[in-house]
Amino acid sequence: MRTILHSDLNNFYASVECNRRPEIRNKPVVVVGAKEDRHGIVLAKNIIAKQFGVKTGDVYWQARQKCGAGLVEVEAEFSAYIKASKQVRKIYEDYTDRIEAYGIDECWLDVTESLKLFGGGLKIAEEIRRRVKEETGLTVSIGVSWNKIFAKLGSDMKKPDAVTEITPDNYKEKVWRLPVEELLYVGNATKRKLNGIGIKTIGNLATAGESTLENLLGKWGVYLHTFANGKDQSPVSLIGEEESIKSIGNSLTVYRDLVDNDDTEPVIWLLADSVSARIREAGLNGARTVHLYARSSKLSGYGKQGKMPRPSAHMRDIAKTAFRLFKEVYDWADPVRSVGIAVTDFVFGDEQLDFFGDFEKDEKQKRLDAAVDKLRIKYGNGIIQSAVVFKDAKLRSLNIKGEHTIHPYSFFKNKK
Repeated sequence: MRTILHSDLNNFYASVECNRRPEIRNKPVVVVGAKEDRHGIVLAKNIIAKQFGVKTGDVYWQARQKCGAGLVEVEAEFSAYIKASKQVRKIYEDYTDRIEAYGIDECWLDVTESLKLFGGGLKIAEEIRRRVKEETGLTVSIGVSWNKIFAKLGSDMKKPDAVTEITPDNYKEKVWRLPVEELLYVGNATKRKLNGIGIKTIGNLATAGESTLENLLGKWGVYLHTFANGKDQSPVSLIGEEESIKSIGNSLTVYRDLVDNDDTEPVIWLLADSVSARIREAGLNGARTVHLYARSSKLSGYGKQGKMPRPSAHMRDIAKTAFRLFKEVYDWADPVRSVGIAVTDFVFGDEQLDFFGDFEKDEKQKRLDAAVDKLRIKYGNGIIQSAVVFKDAKLRSLNIKGEHTIHPYSFFKNKK
């Protein structure tokens, strides 16, 4: 049986800022995405600010209202967070070469082969927790289990600076009583569908009939049933193996046939938005290549791929490239029934700066994307959308990312 850890750095951005500025450690601190206009979105908060009721996604004035004049506002400094993340990862590498990032502040570690050398998973987790605190000044919560899904659940159970073990003997008691939305990959749309048929806990999901779940959610329902029962077998990547992620994509069969380019453009932007968000969720810096796929009302397939001007994770870059590819490949012999977009050729690790690019503009865009992500987590996907999507009210109401989940990464295939 495997031993998997999931390590989650607590209040990461805010903790790094408090390390950099010891004088603010005992004050409520928020990290915001746009300090200059005083309407910055709260990207992170320290424990003291959290105790005042500050939440990720609040705007600055809301946080100030909750904390009073003592609130300390710090503009996000992403280069500092990357440096701190790498420092912690070096500690992980002392225990295993199977480390898979889940964003800048979270990692899975497979320590199965290290047990004889370092002891059990619980002992390794406690040692990592201690070392992170002593060597970096940060704290970490770690889940220990035999699969990635339950390890992630464990790291969420006790915060900050804690270790939680979920075993084959205690998982029904610890996991099954939790709300179903606590399970990784159960978003708001899936939660509503499951709640609609009486599945409100992870235990309800685990004991539901697979055929019922498949009828409700398709193949994804079977995946979730597997996760709820602790049967996830997905591996933790080897160091340097993250490049094995081939593509991230999404597709949509539209509620009506699309009849021209103007009709199709909002769909492409909607898809690009969801793909862009998934790139960031995967902790990737960007992608180089966009793949466009369309299927006509007569089920003929059209596909084309092309490079973006430079690597990007931004919706606008992906959408513009995809729309250009669509106009180049689709002949409009028939209306369009479905459209798909995927990106490949990812940028891993440190991104080389583009001599001809605008670094400040890129950094500002990254902060804006992060702020939008936080708002959507708090208020739902529809809180902010591209103006082009407003051309079609039904498209605007779709939560394409929440309703079309792909796990763990989709391999996009163009088939005629």
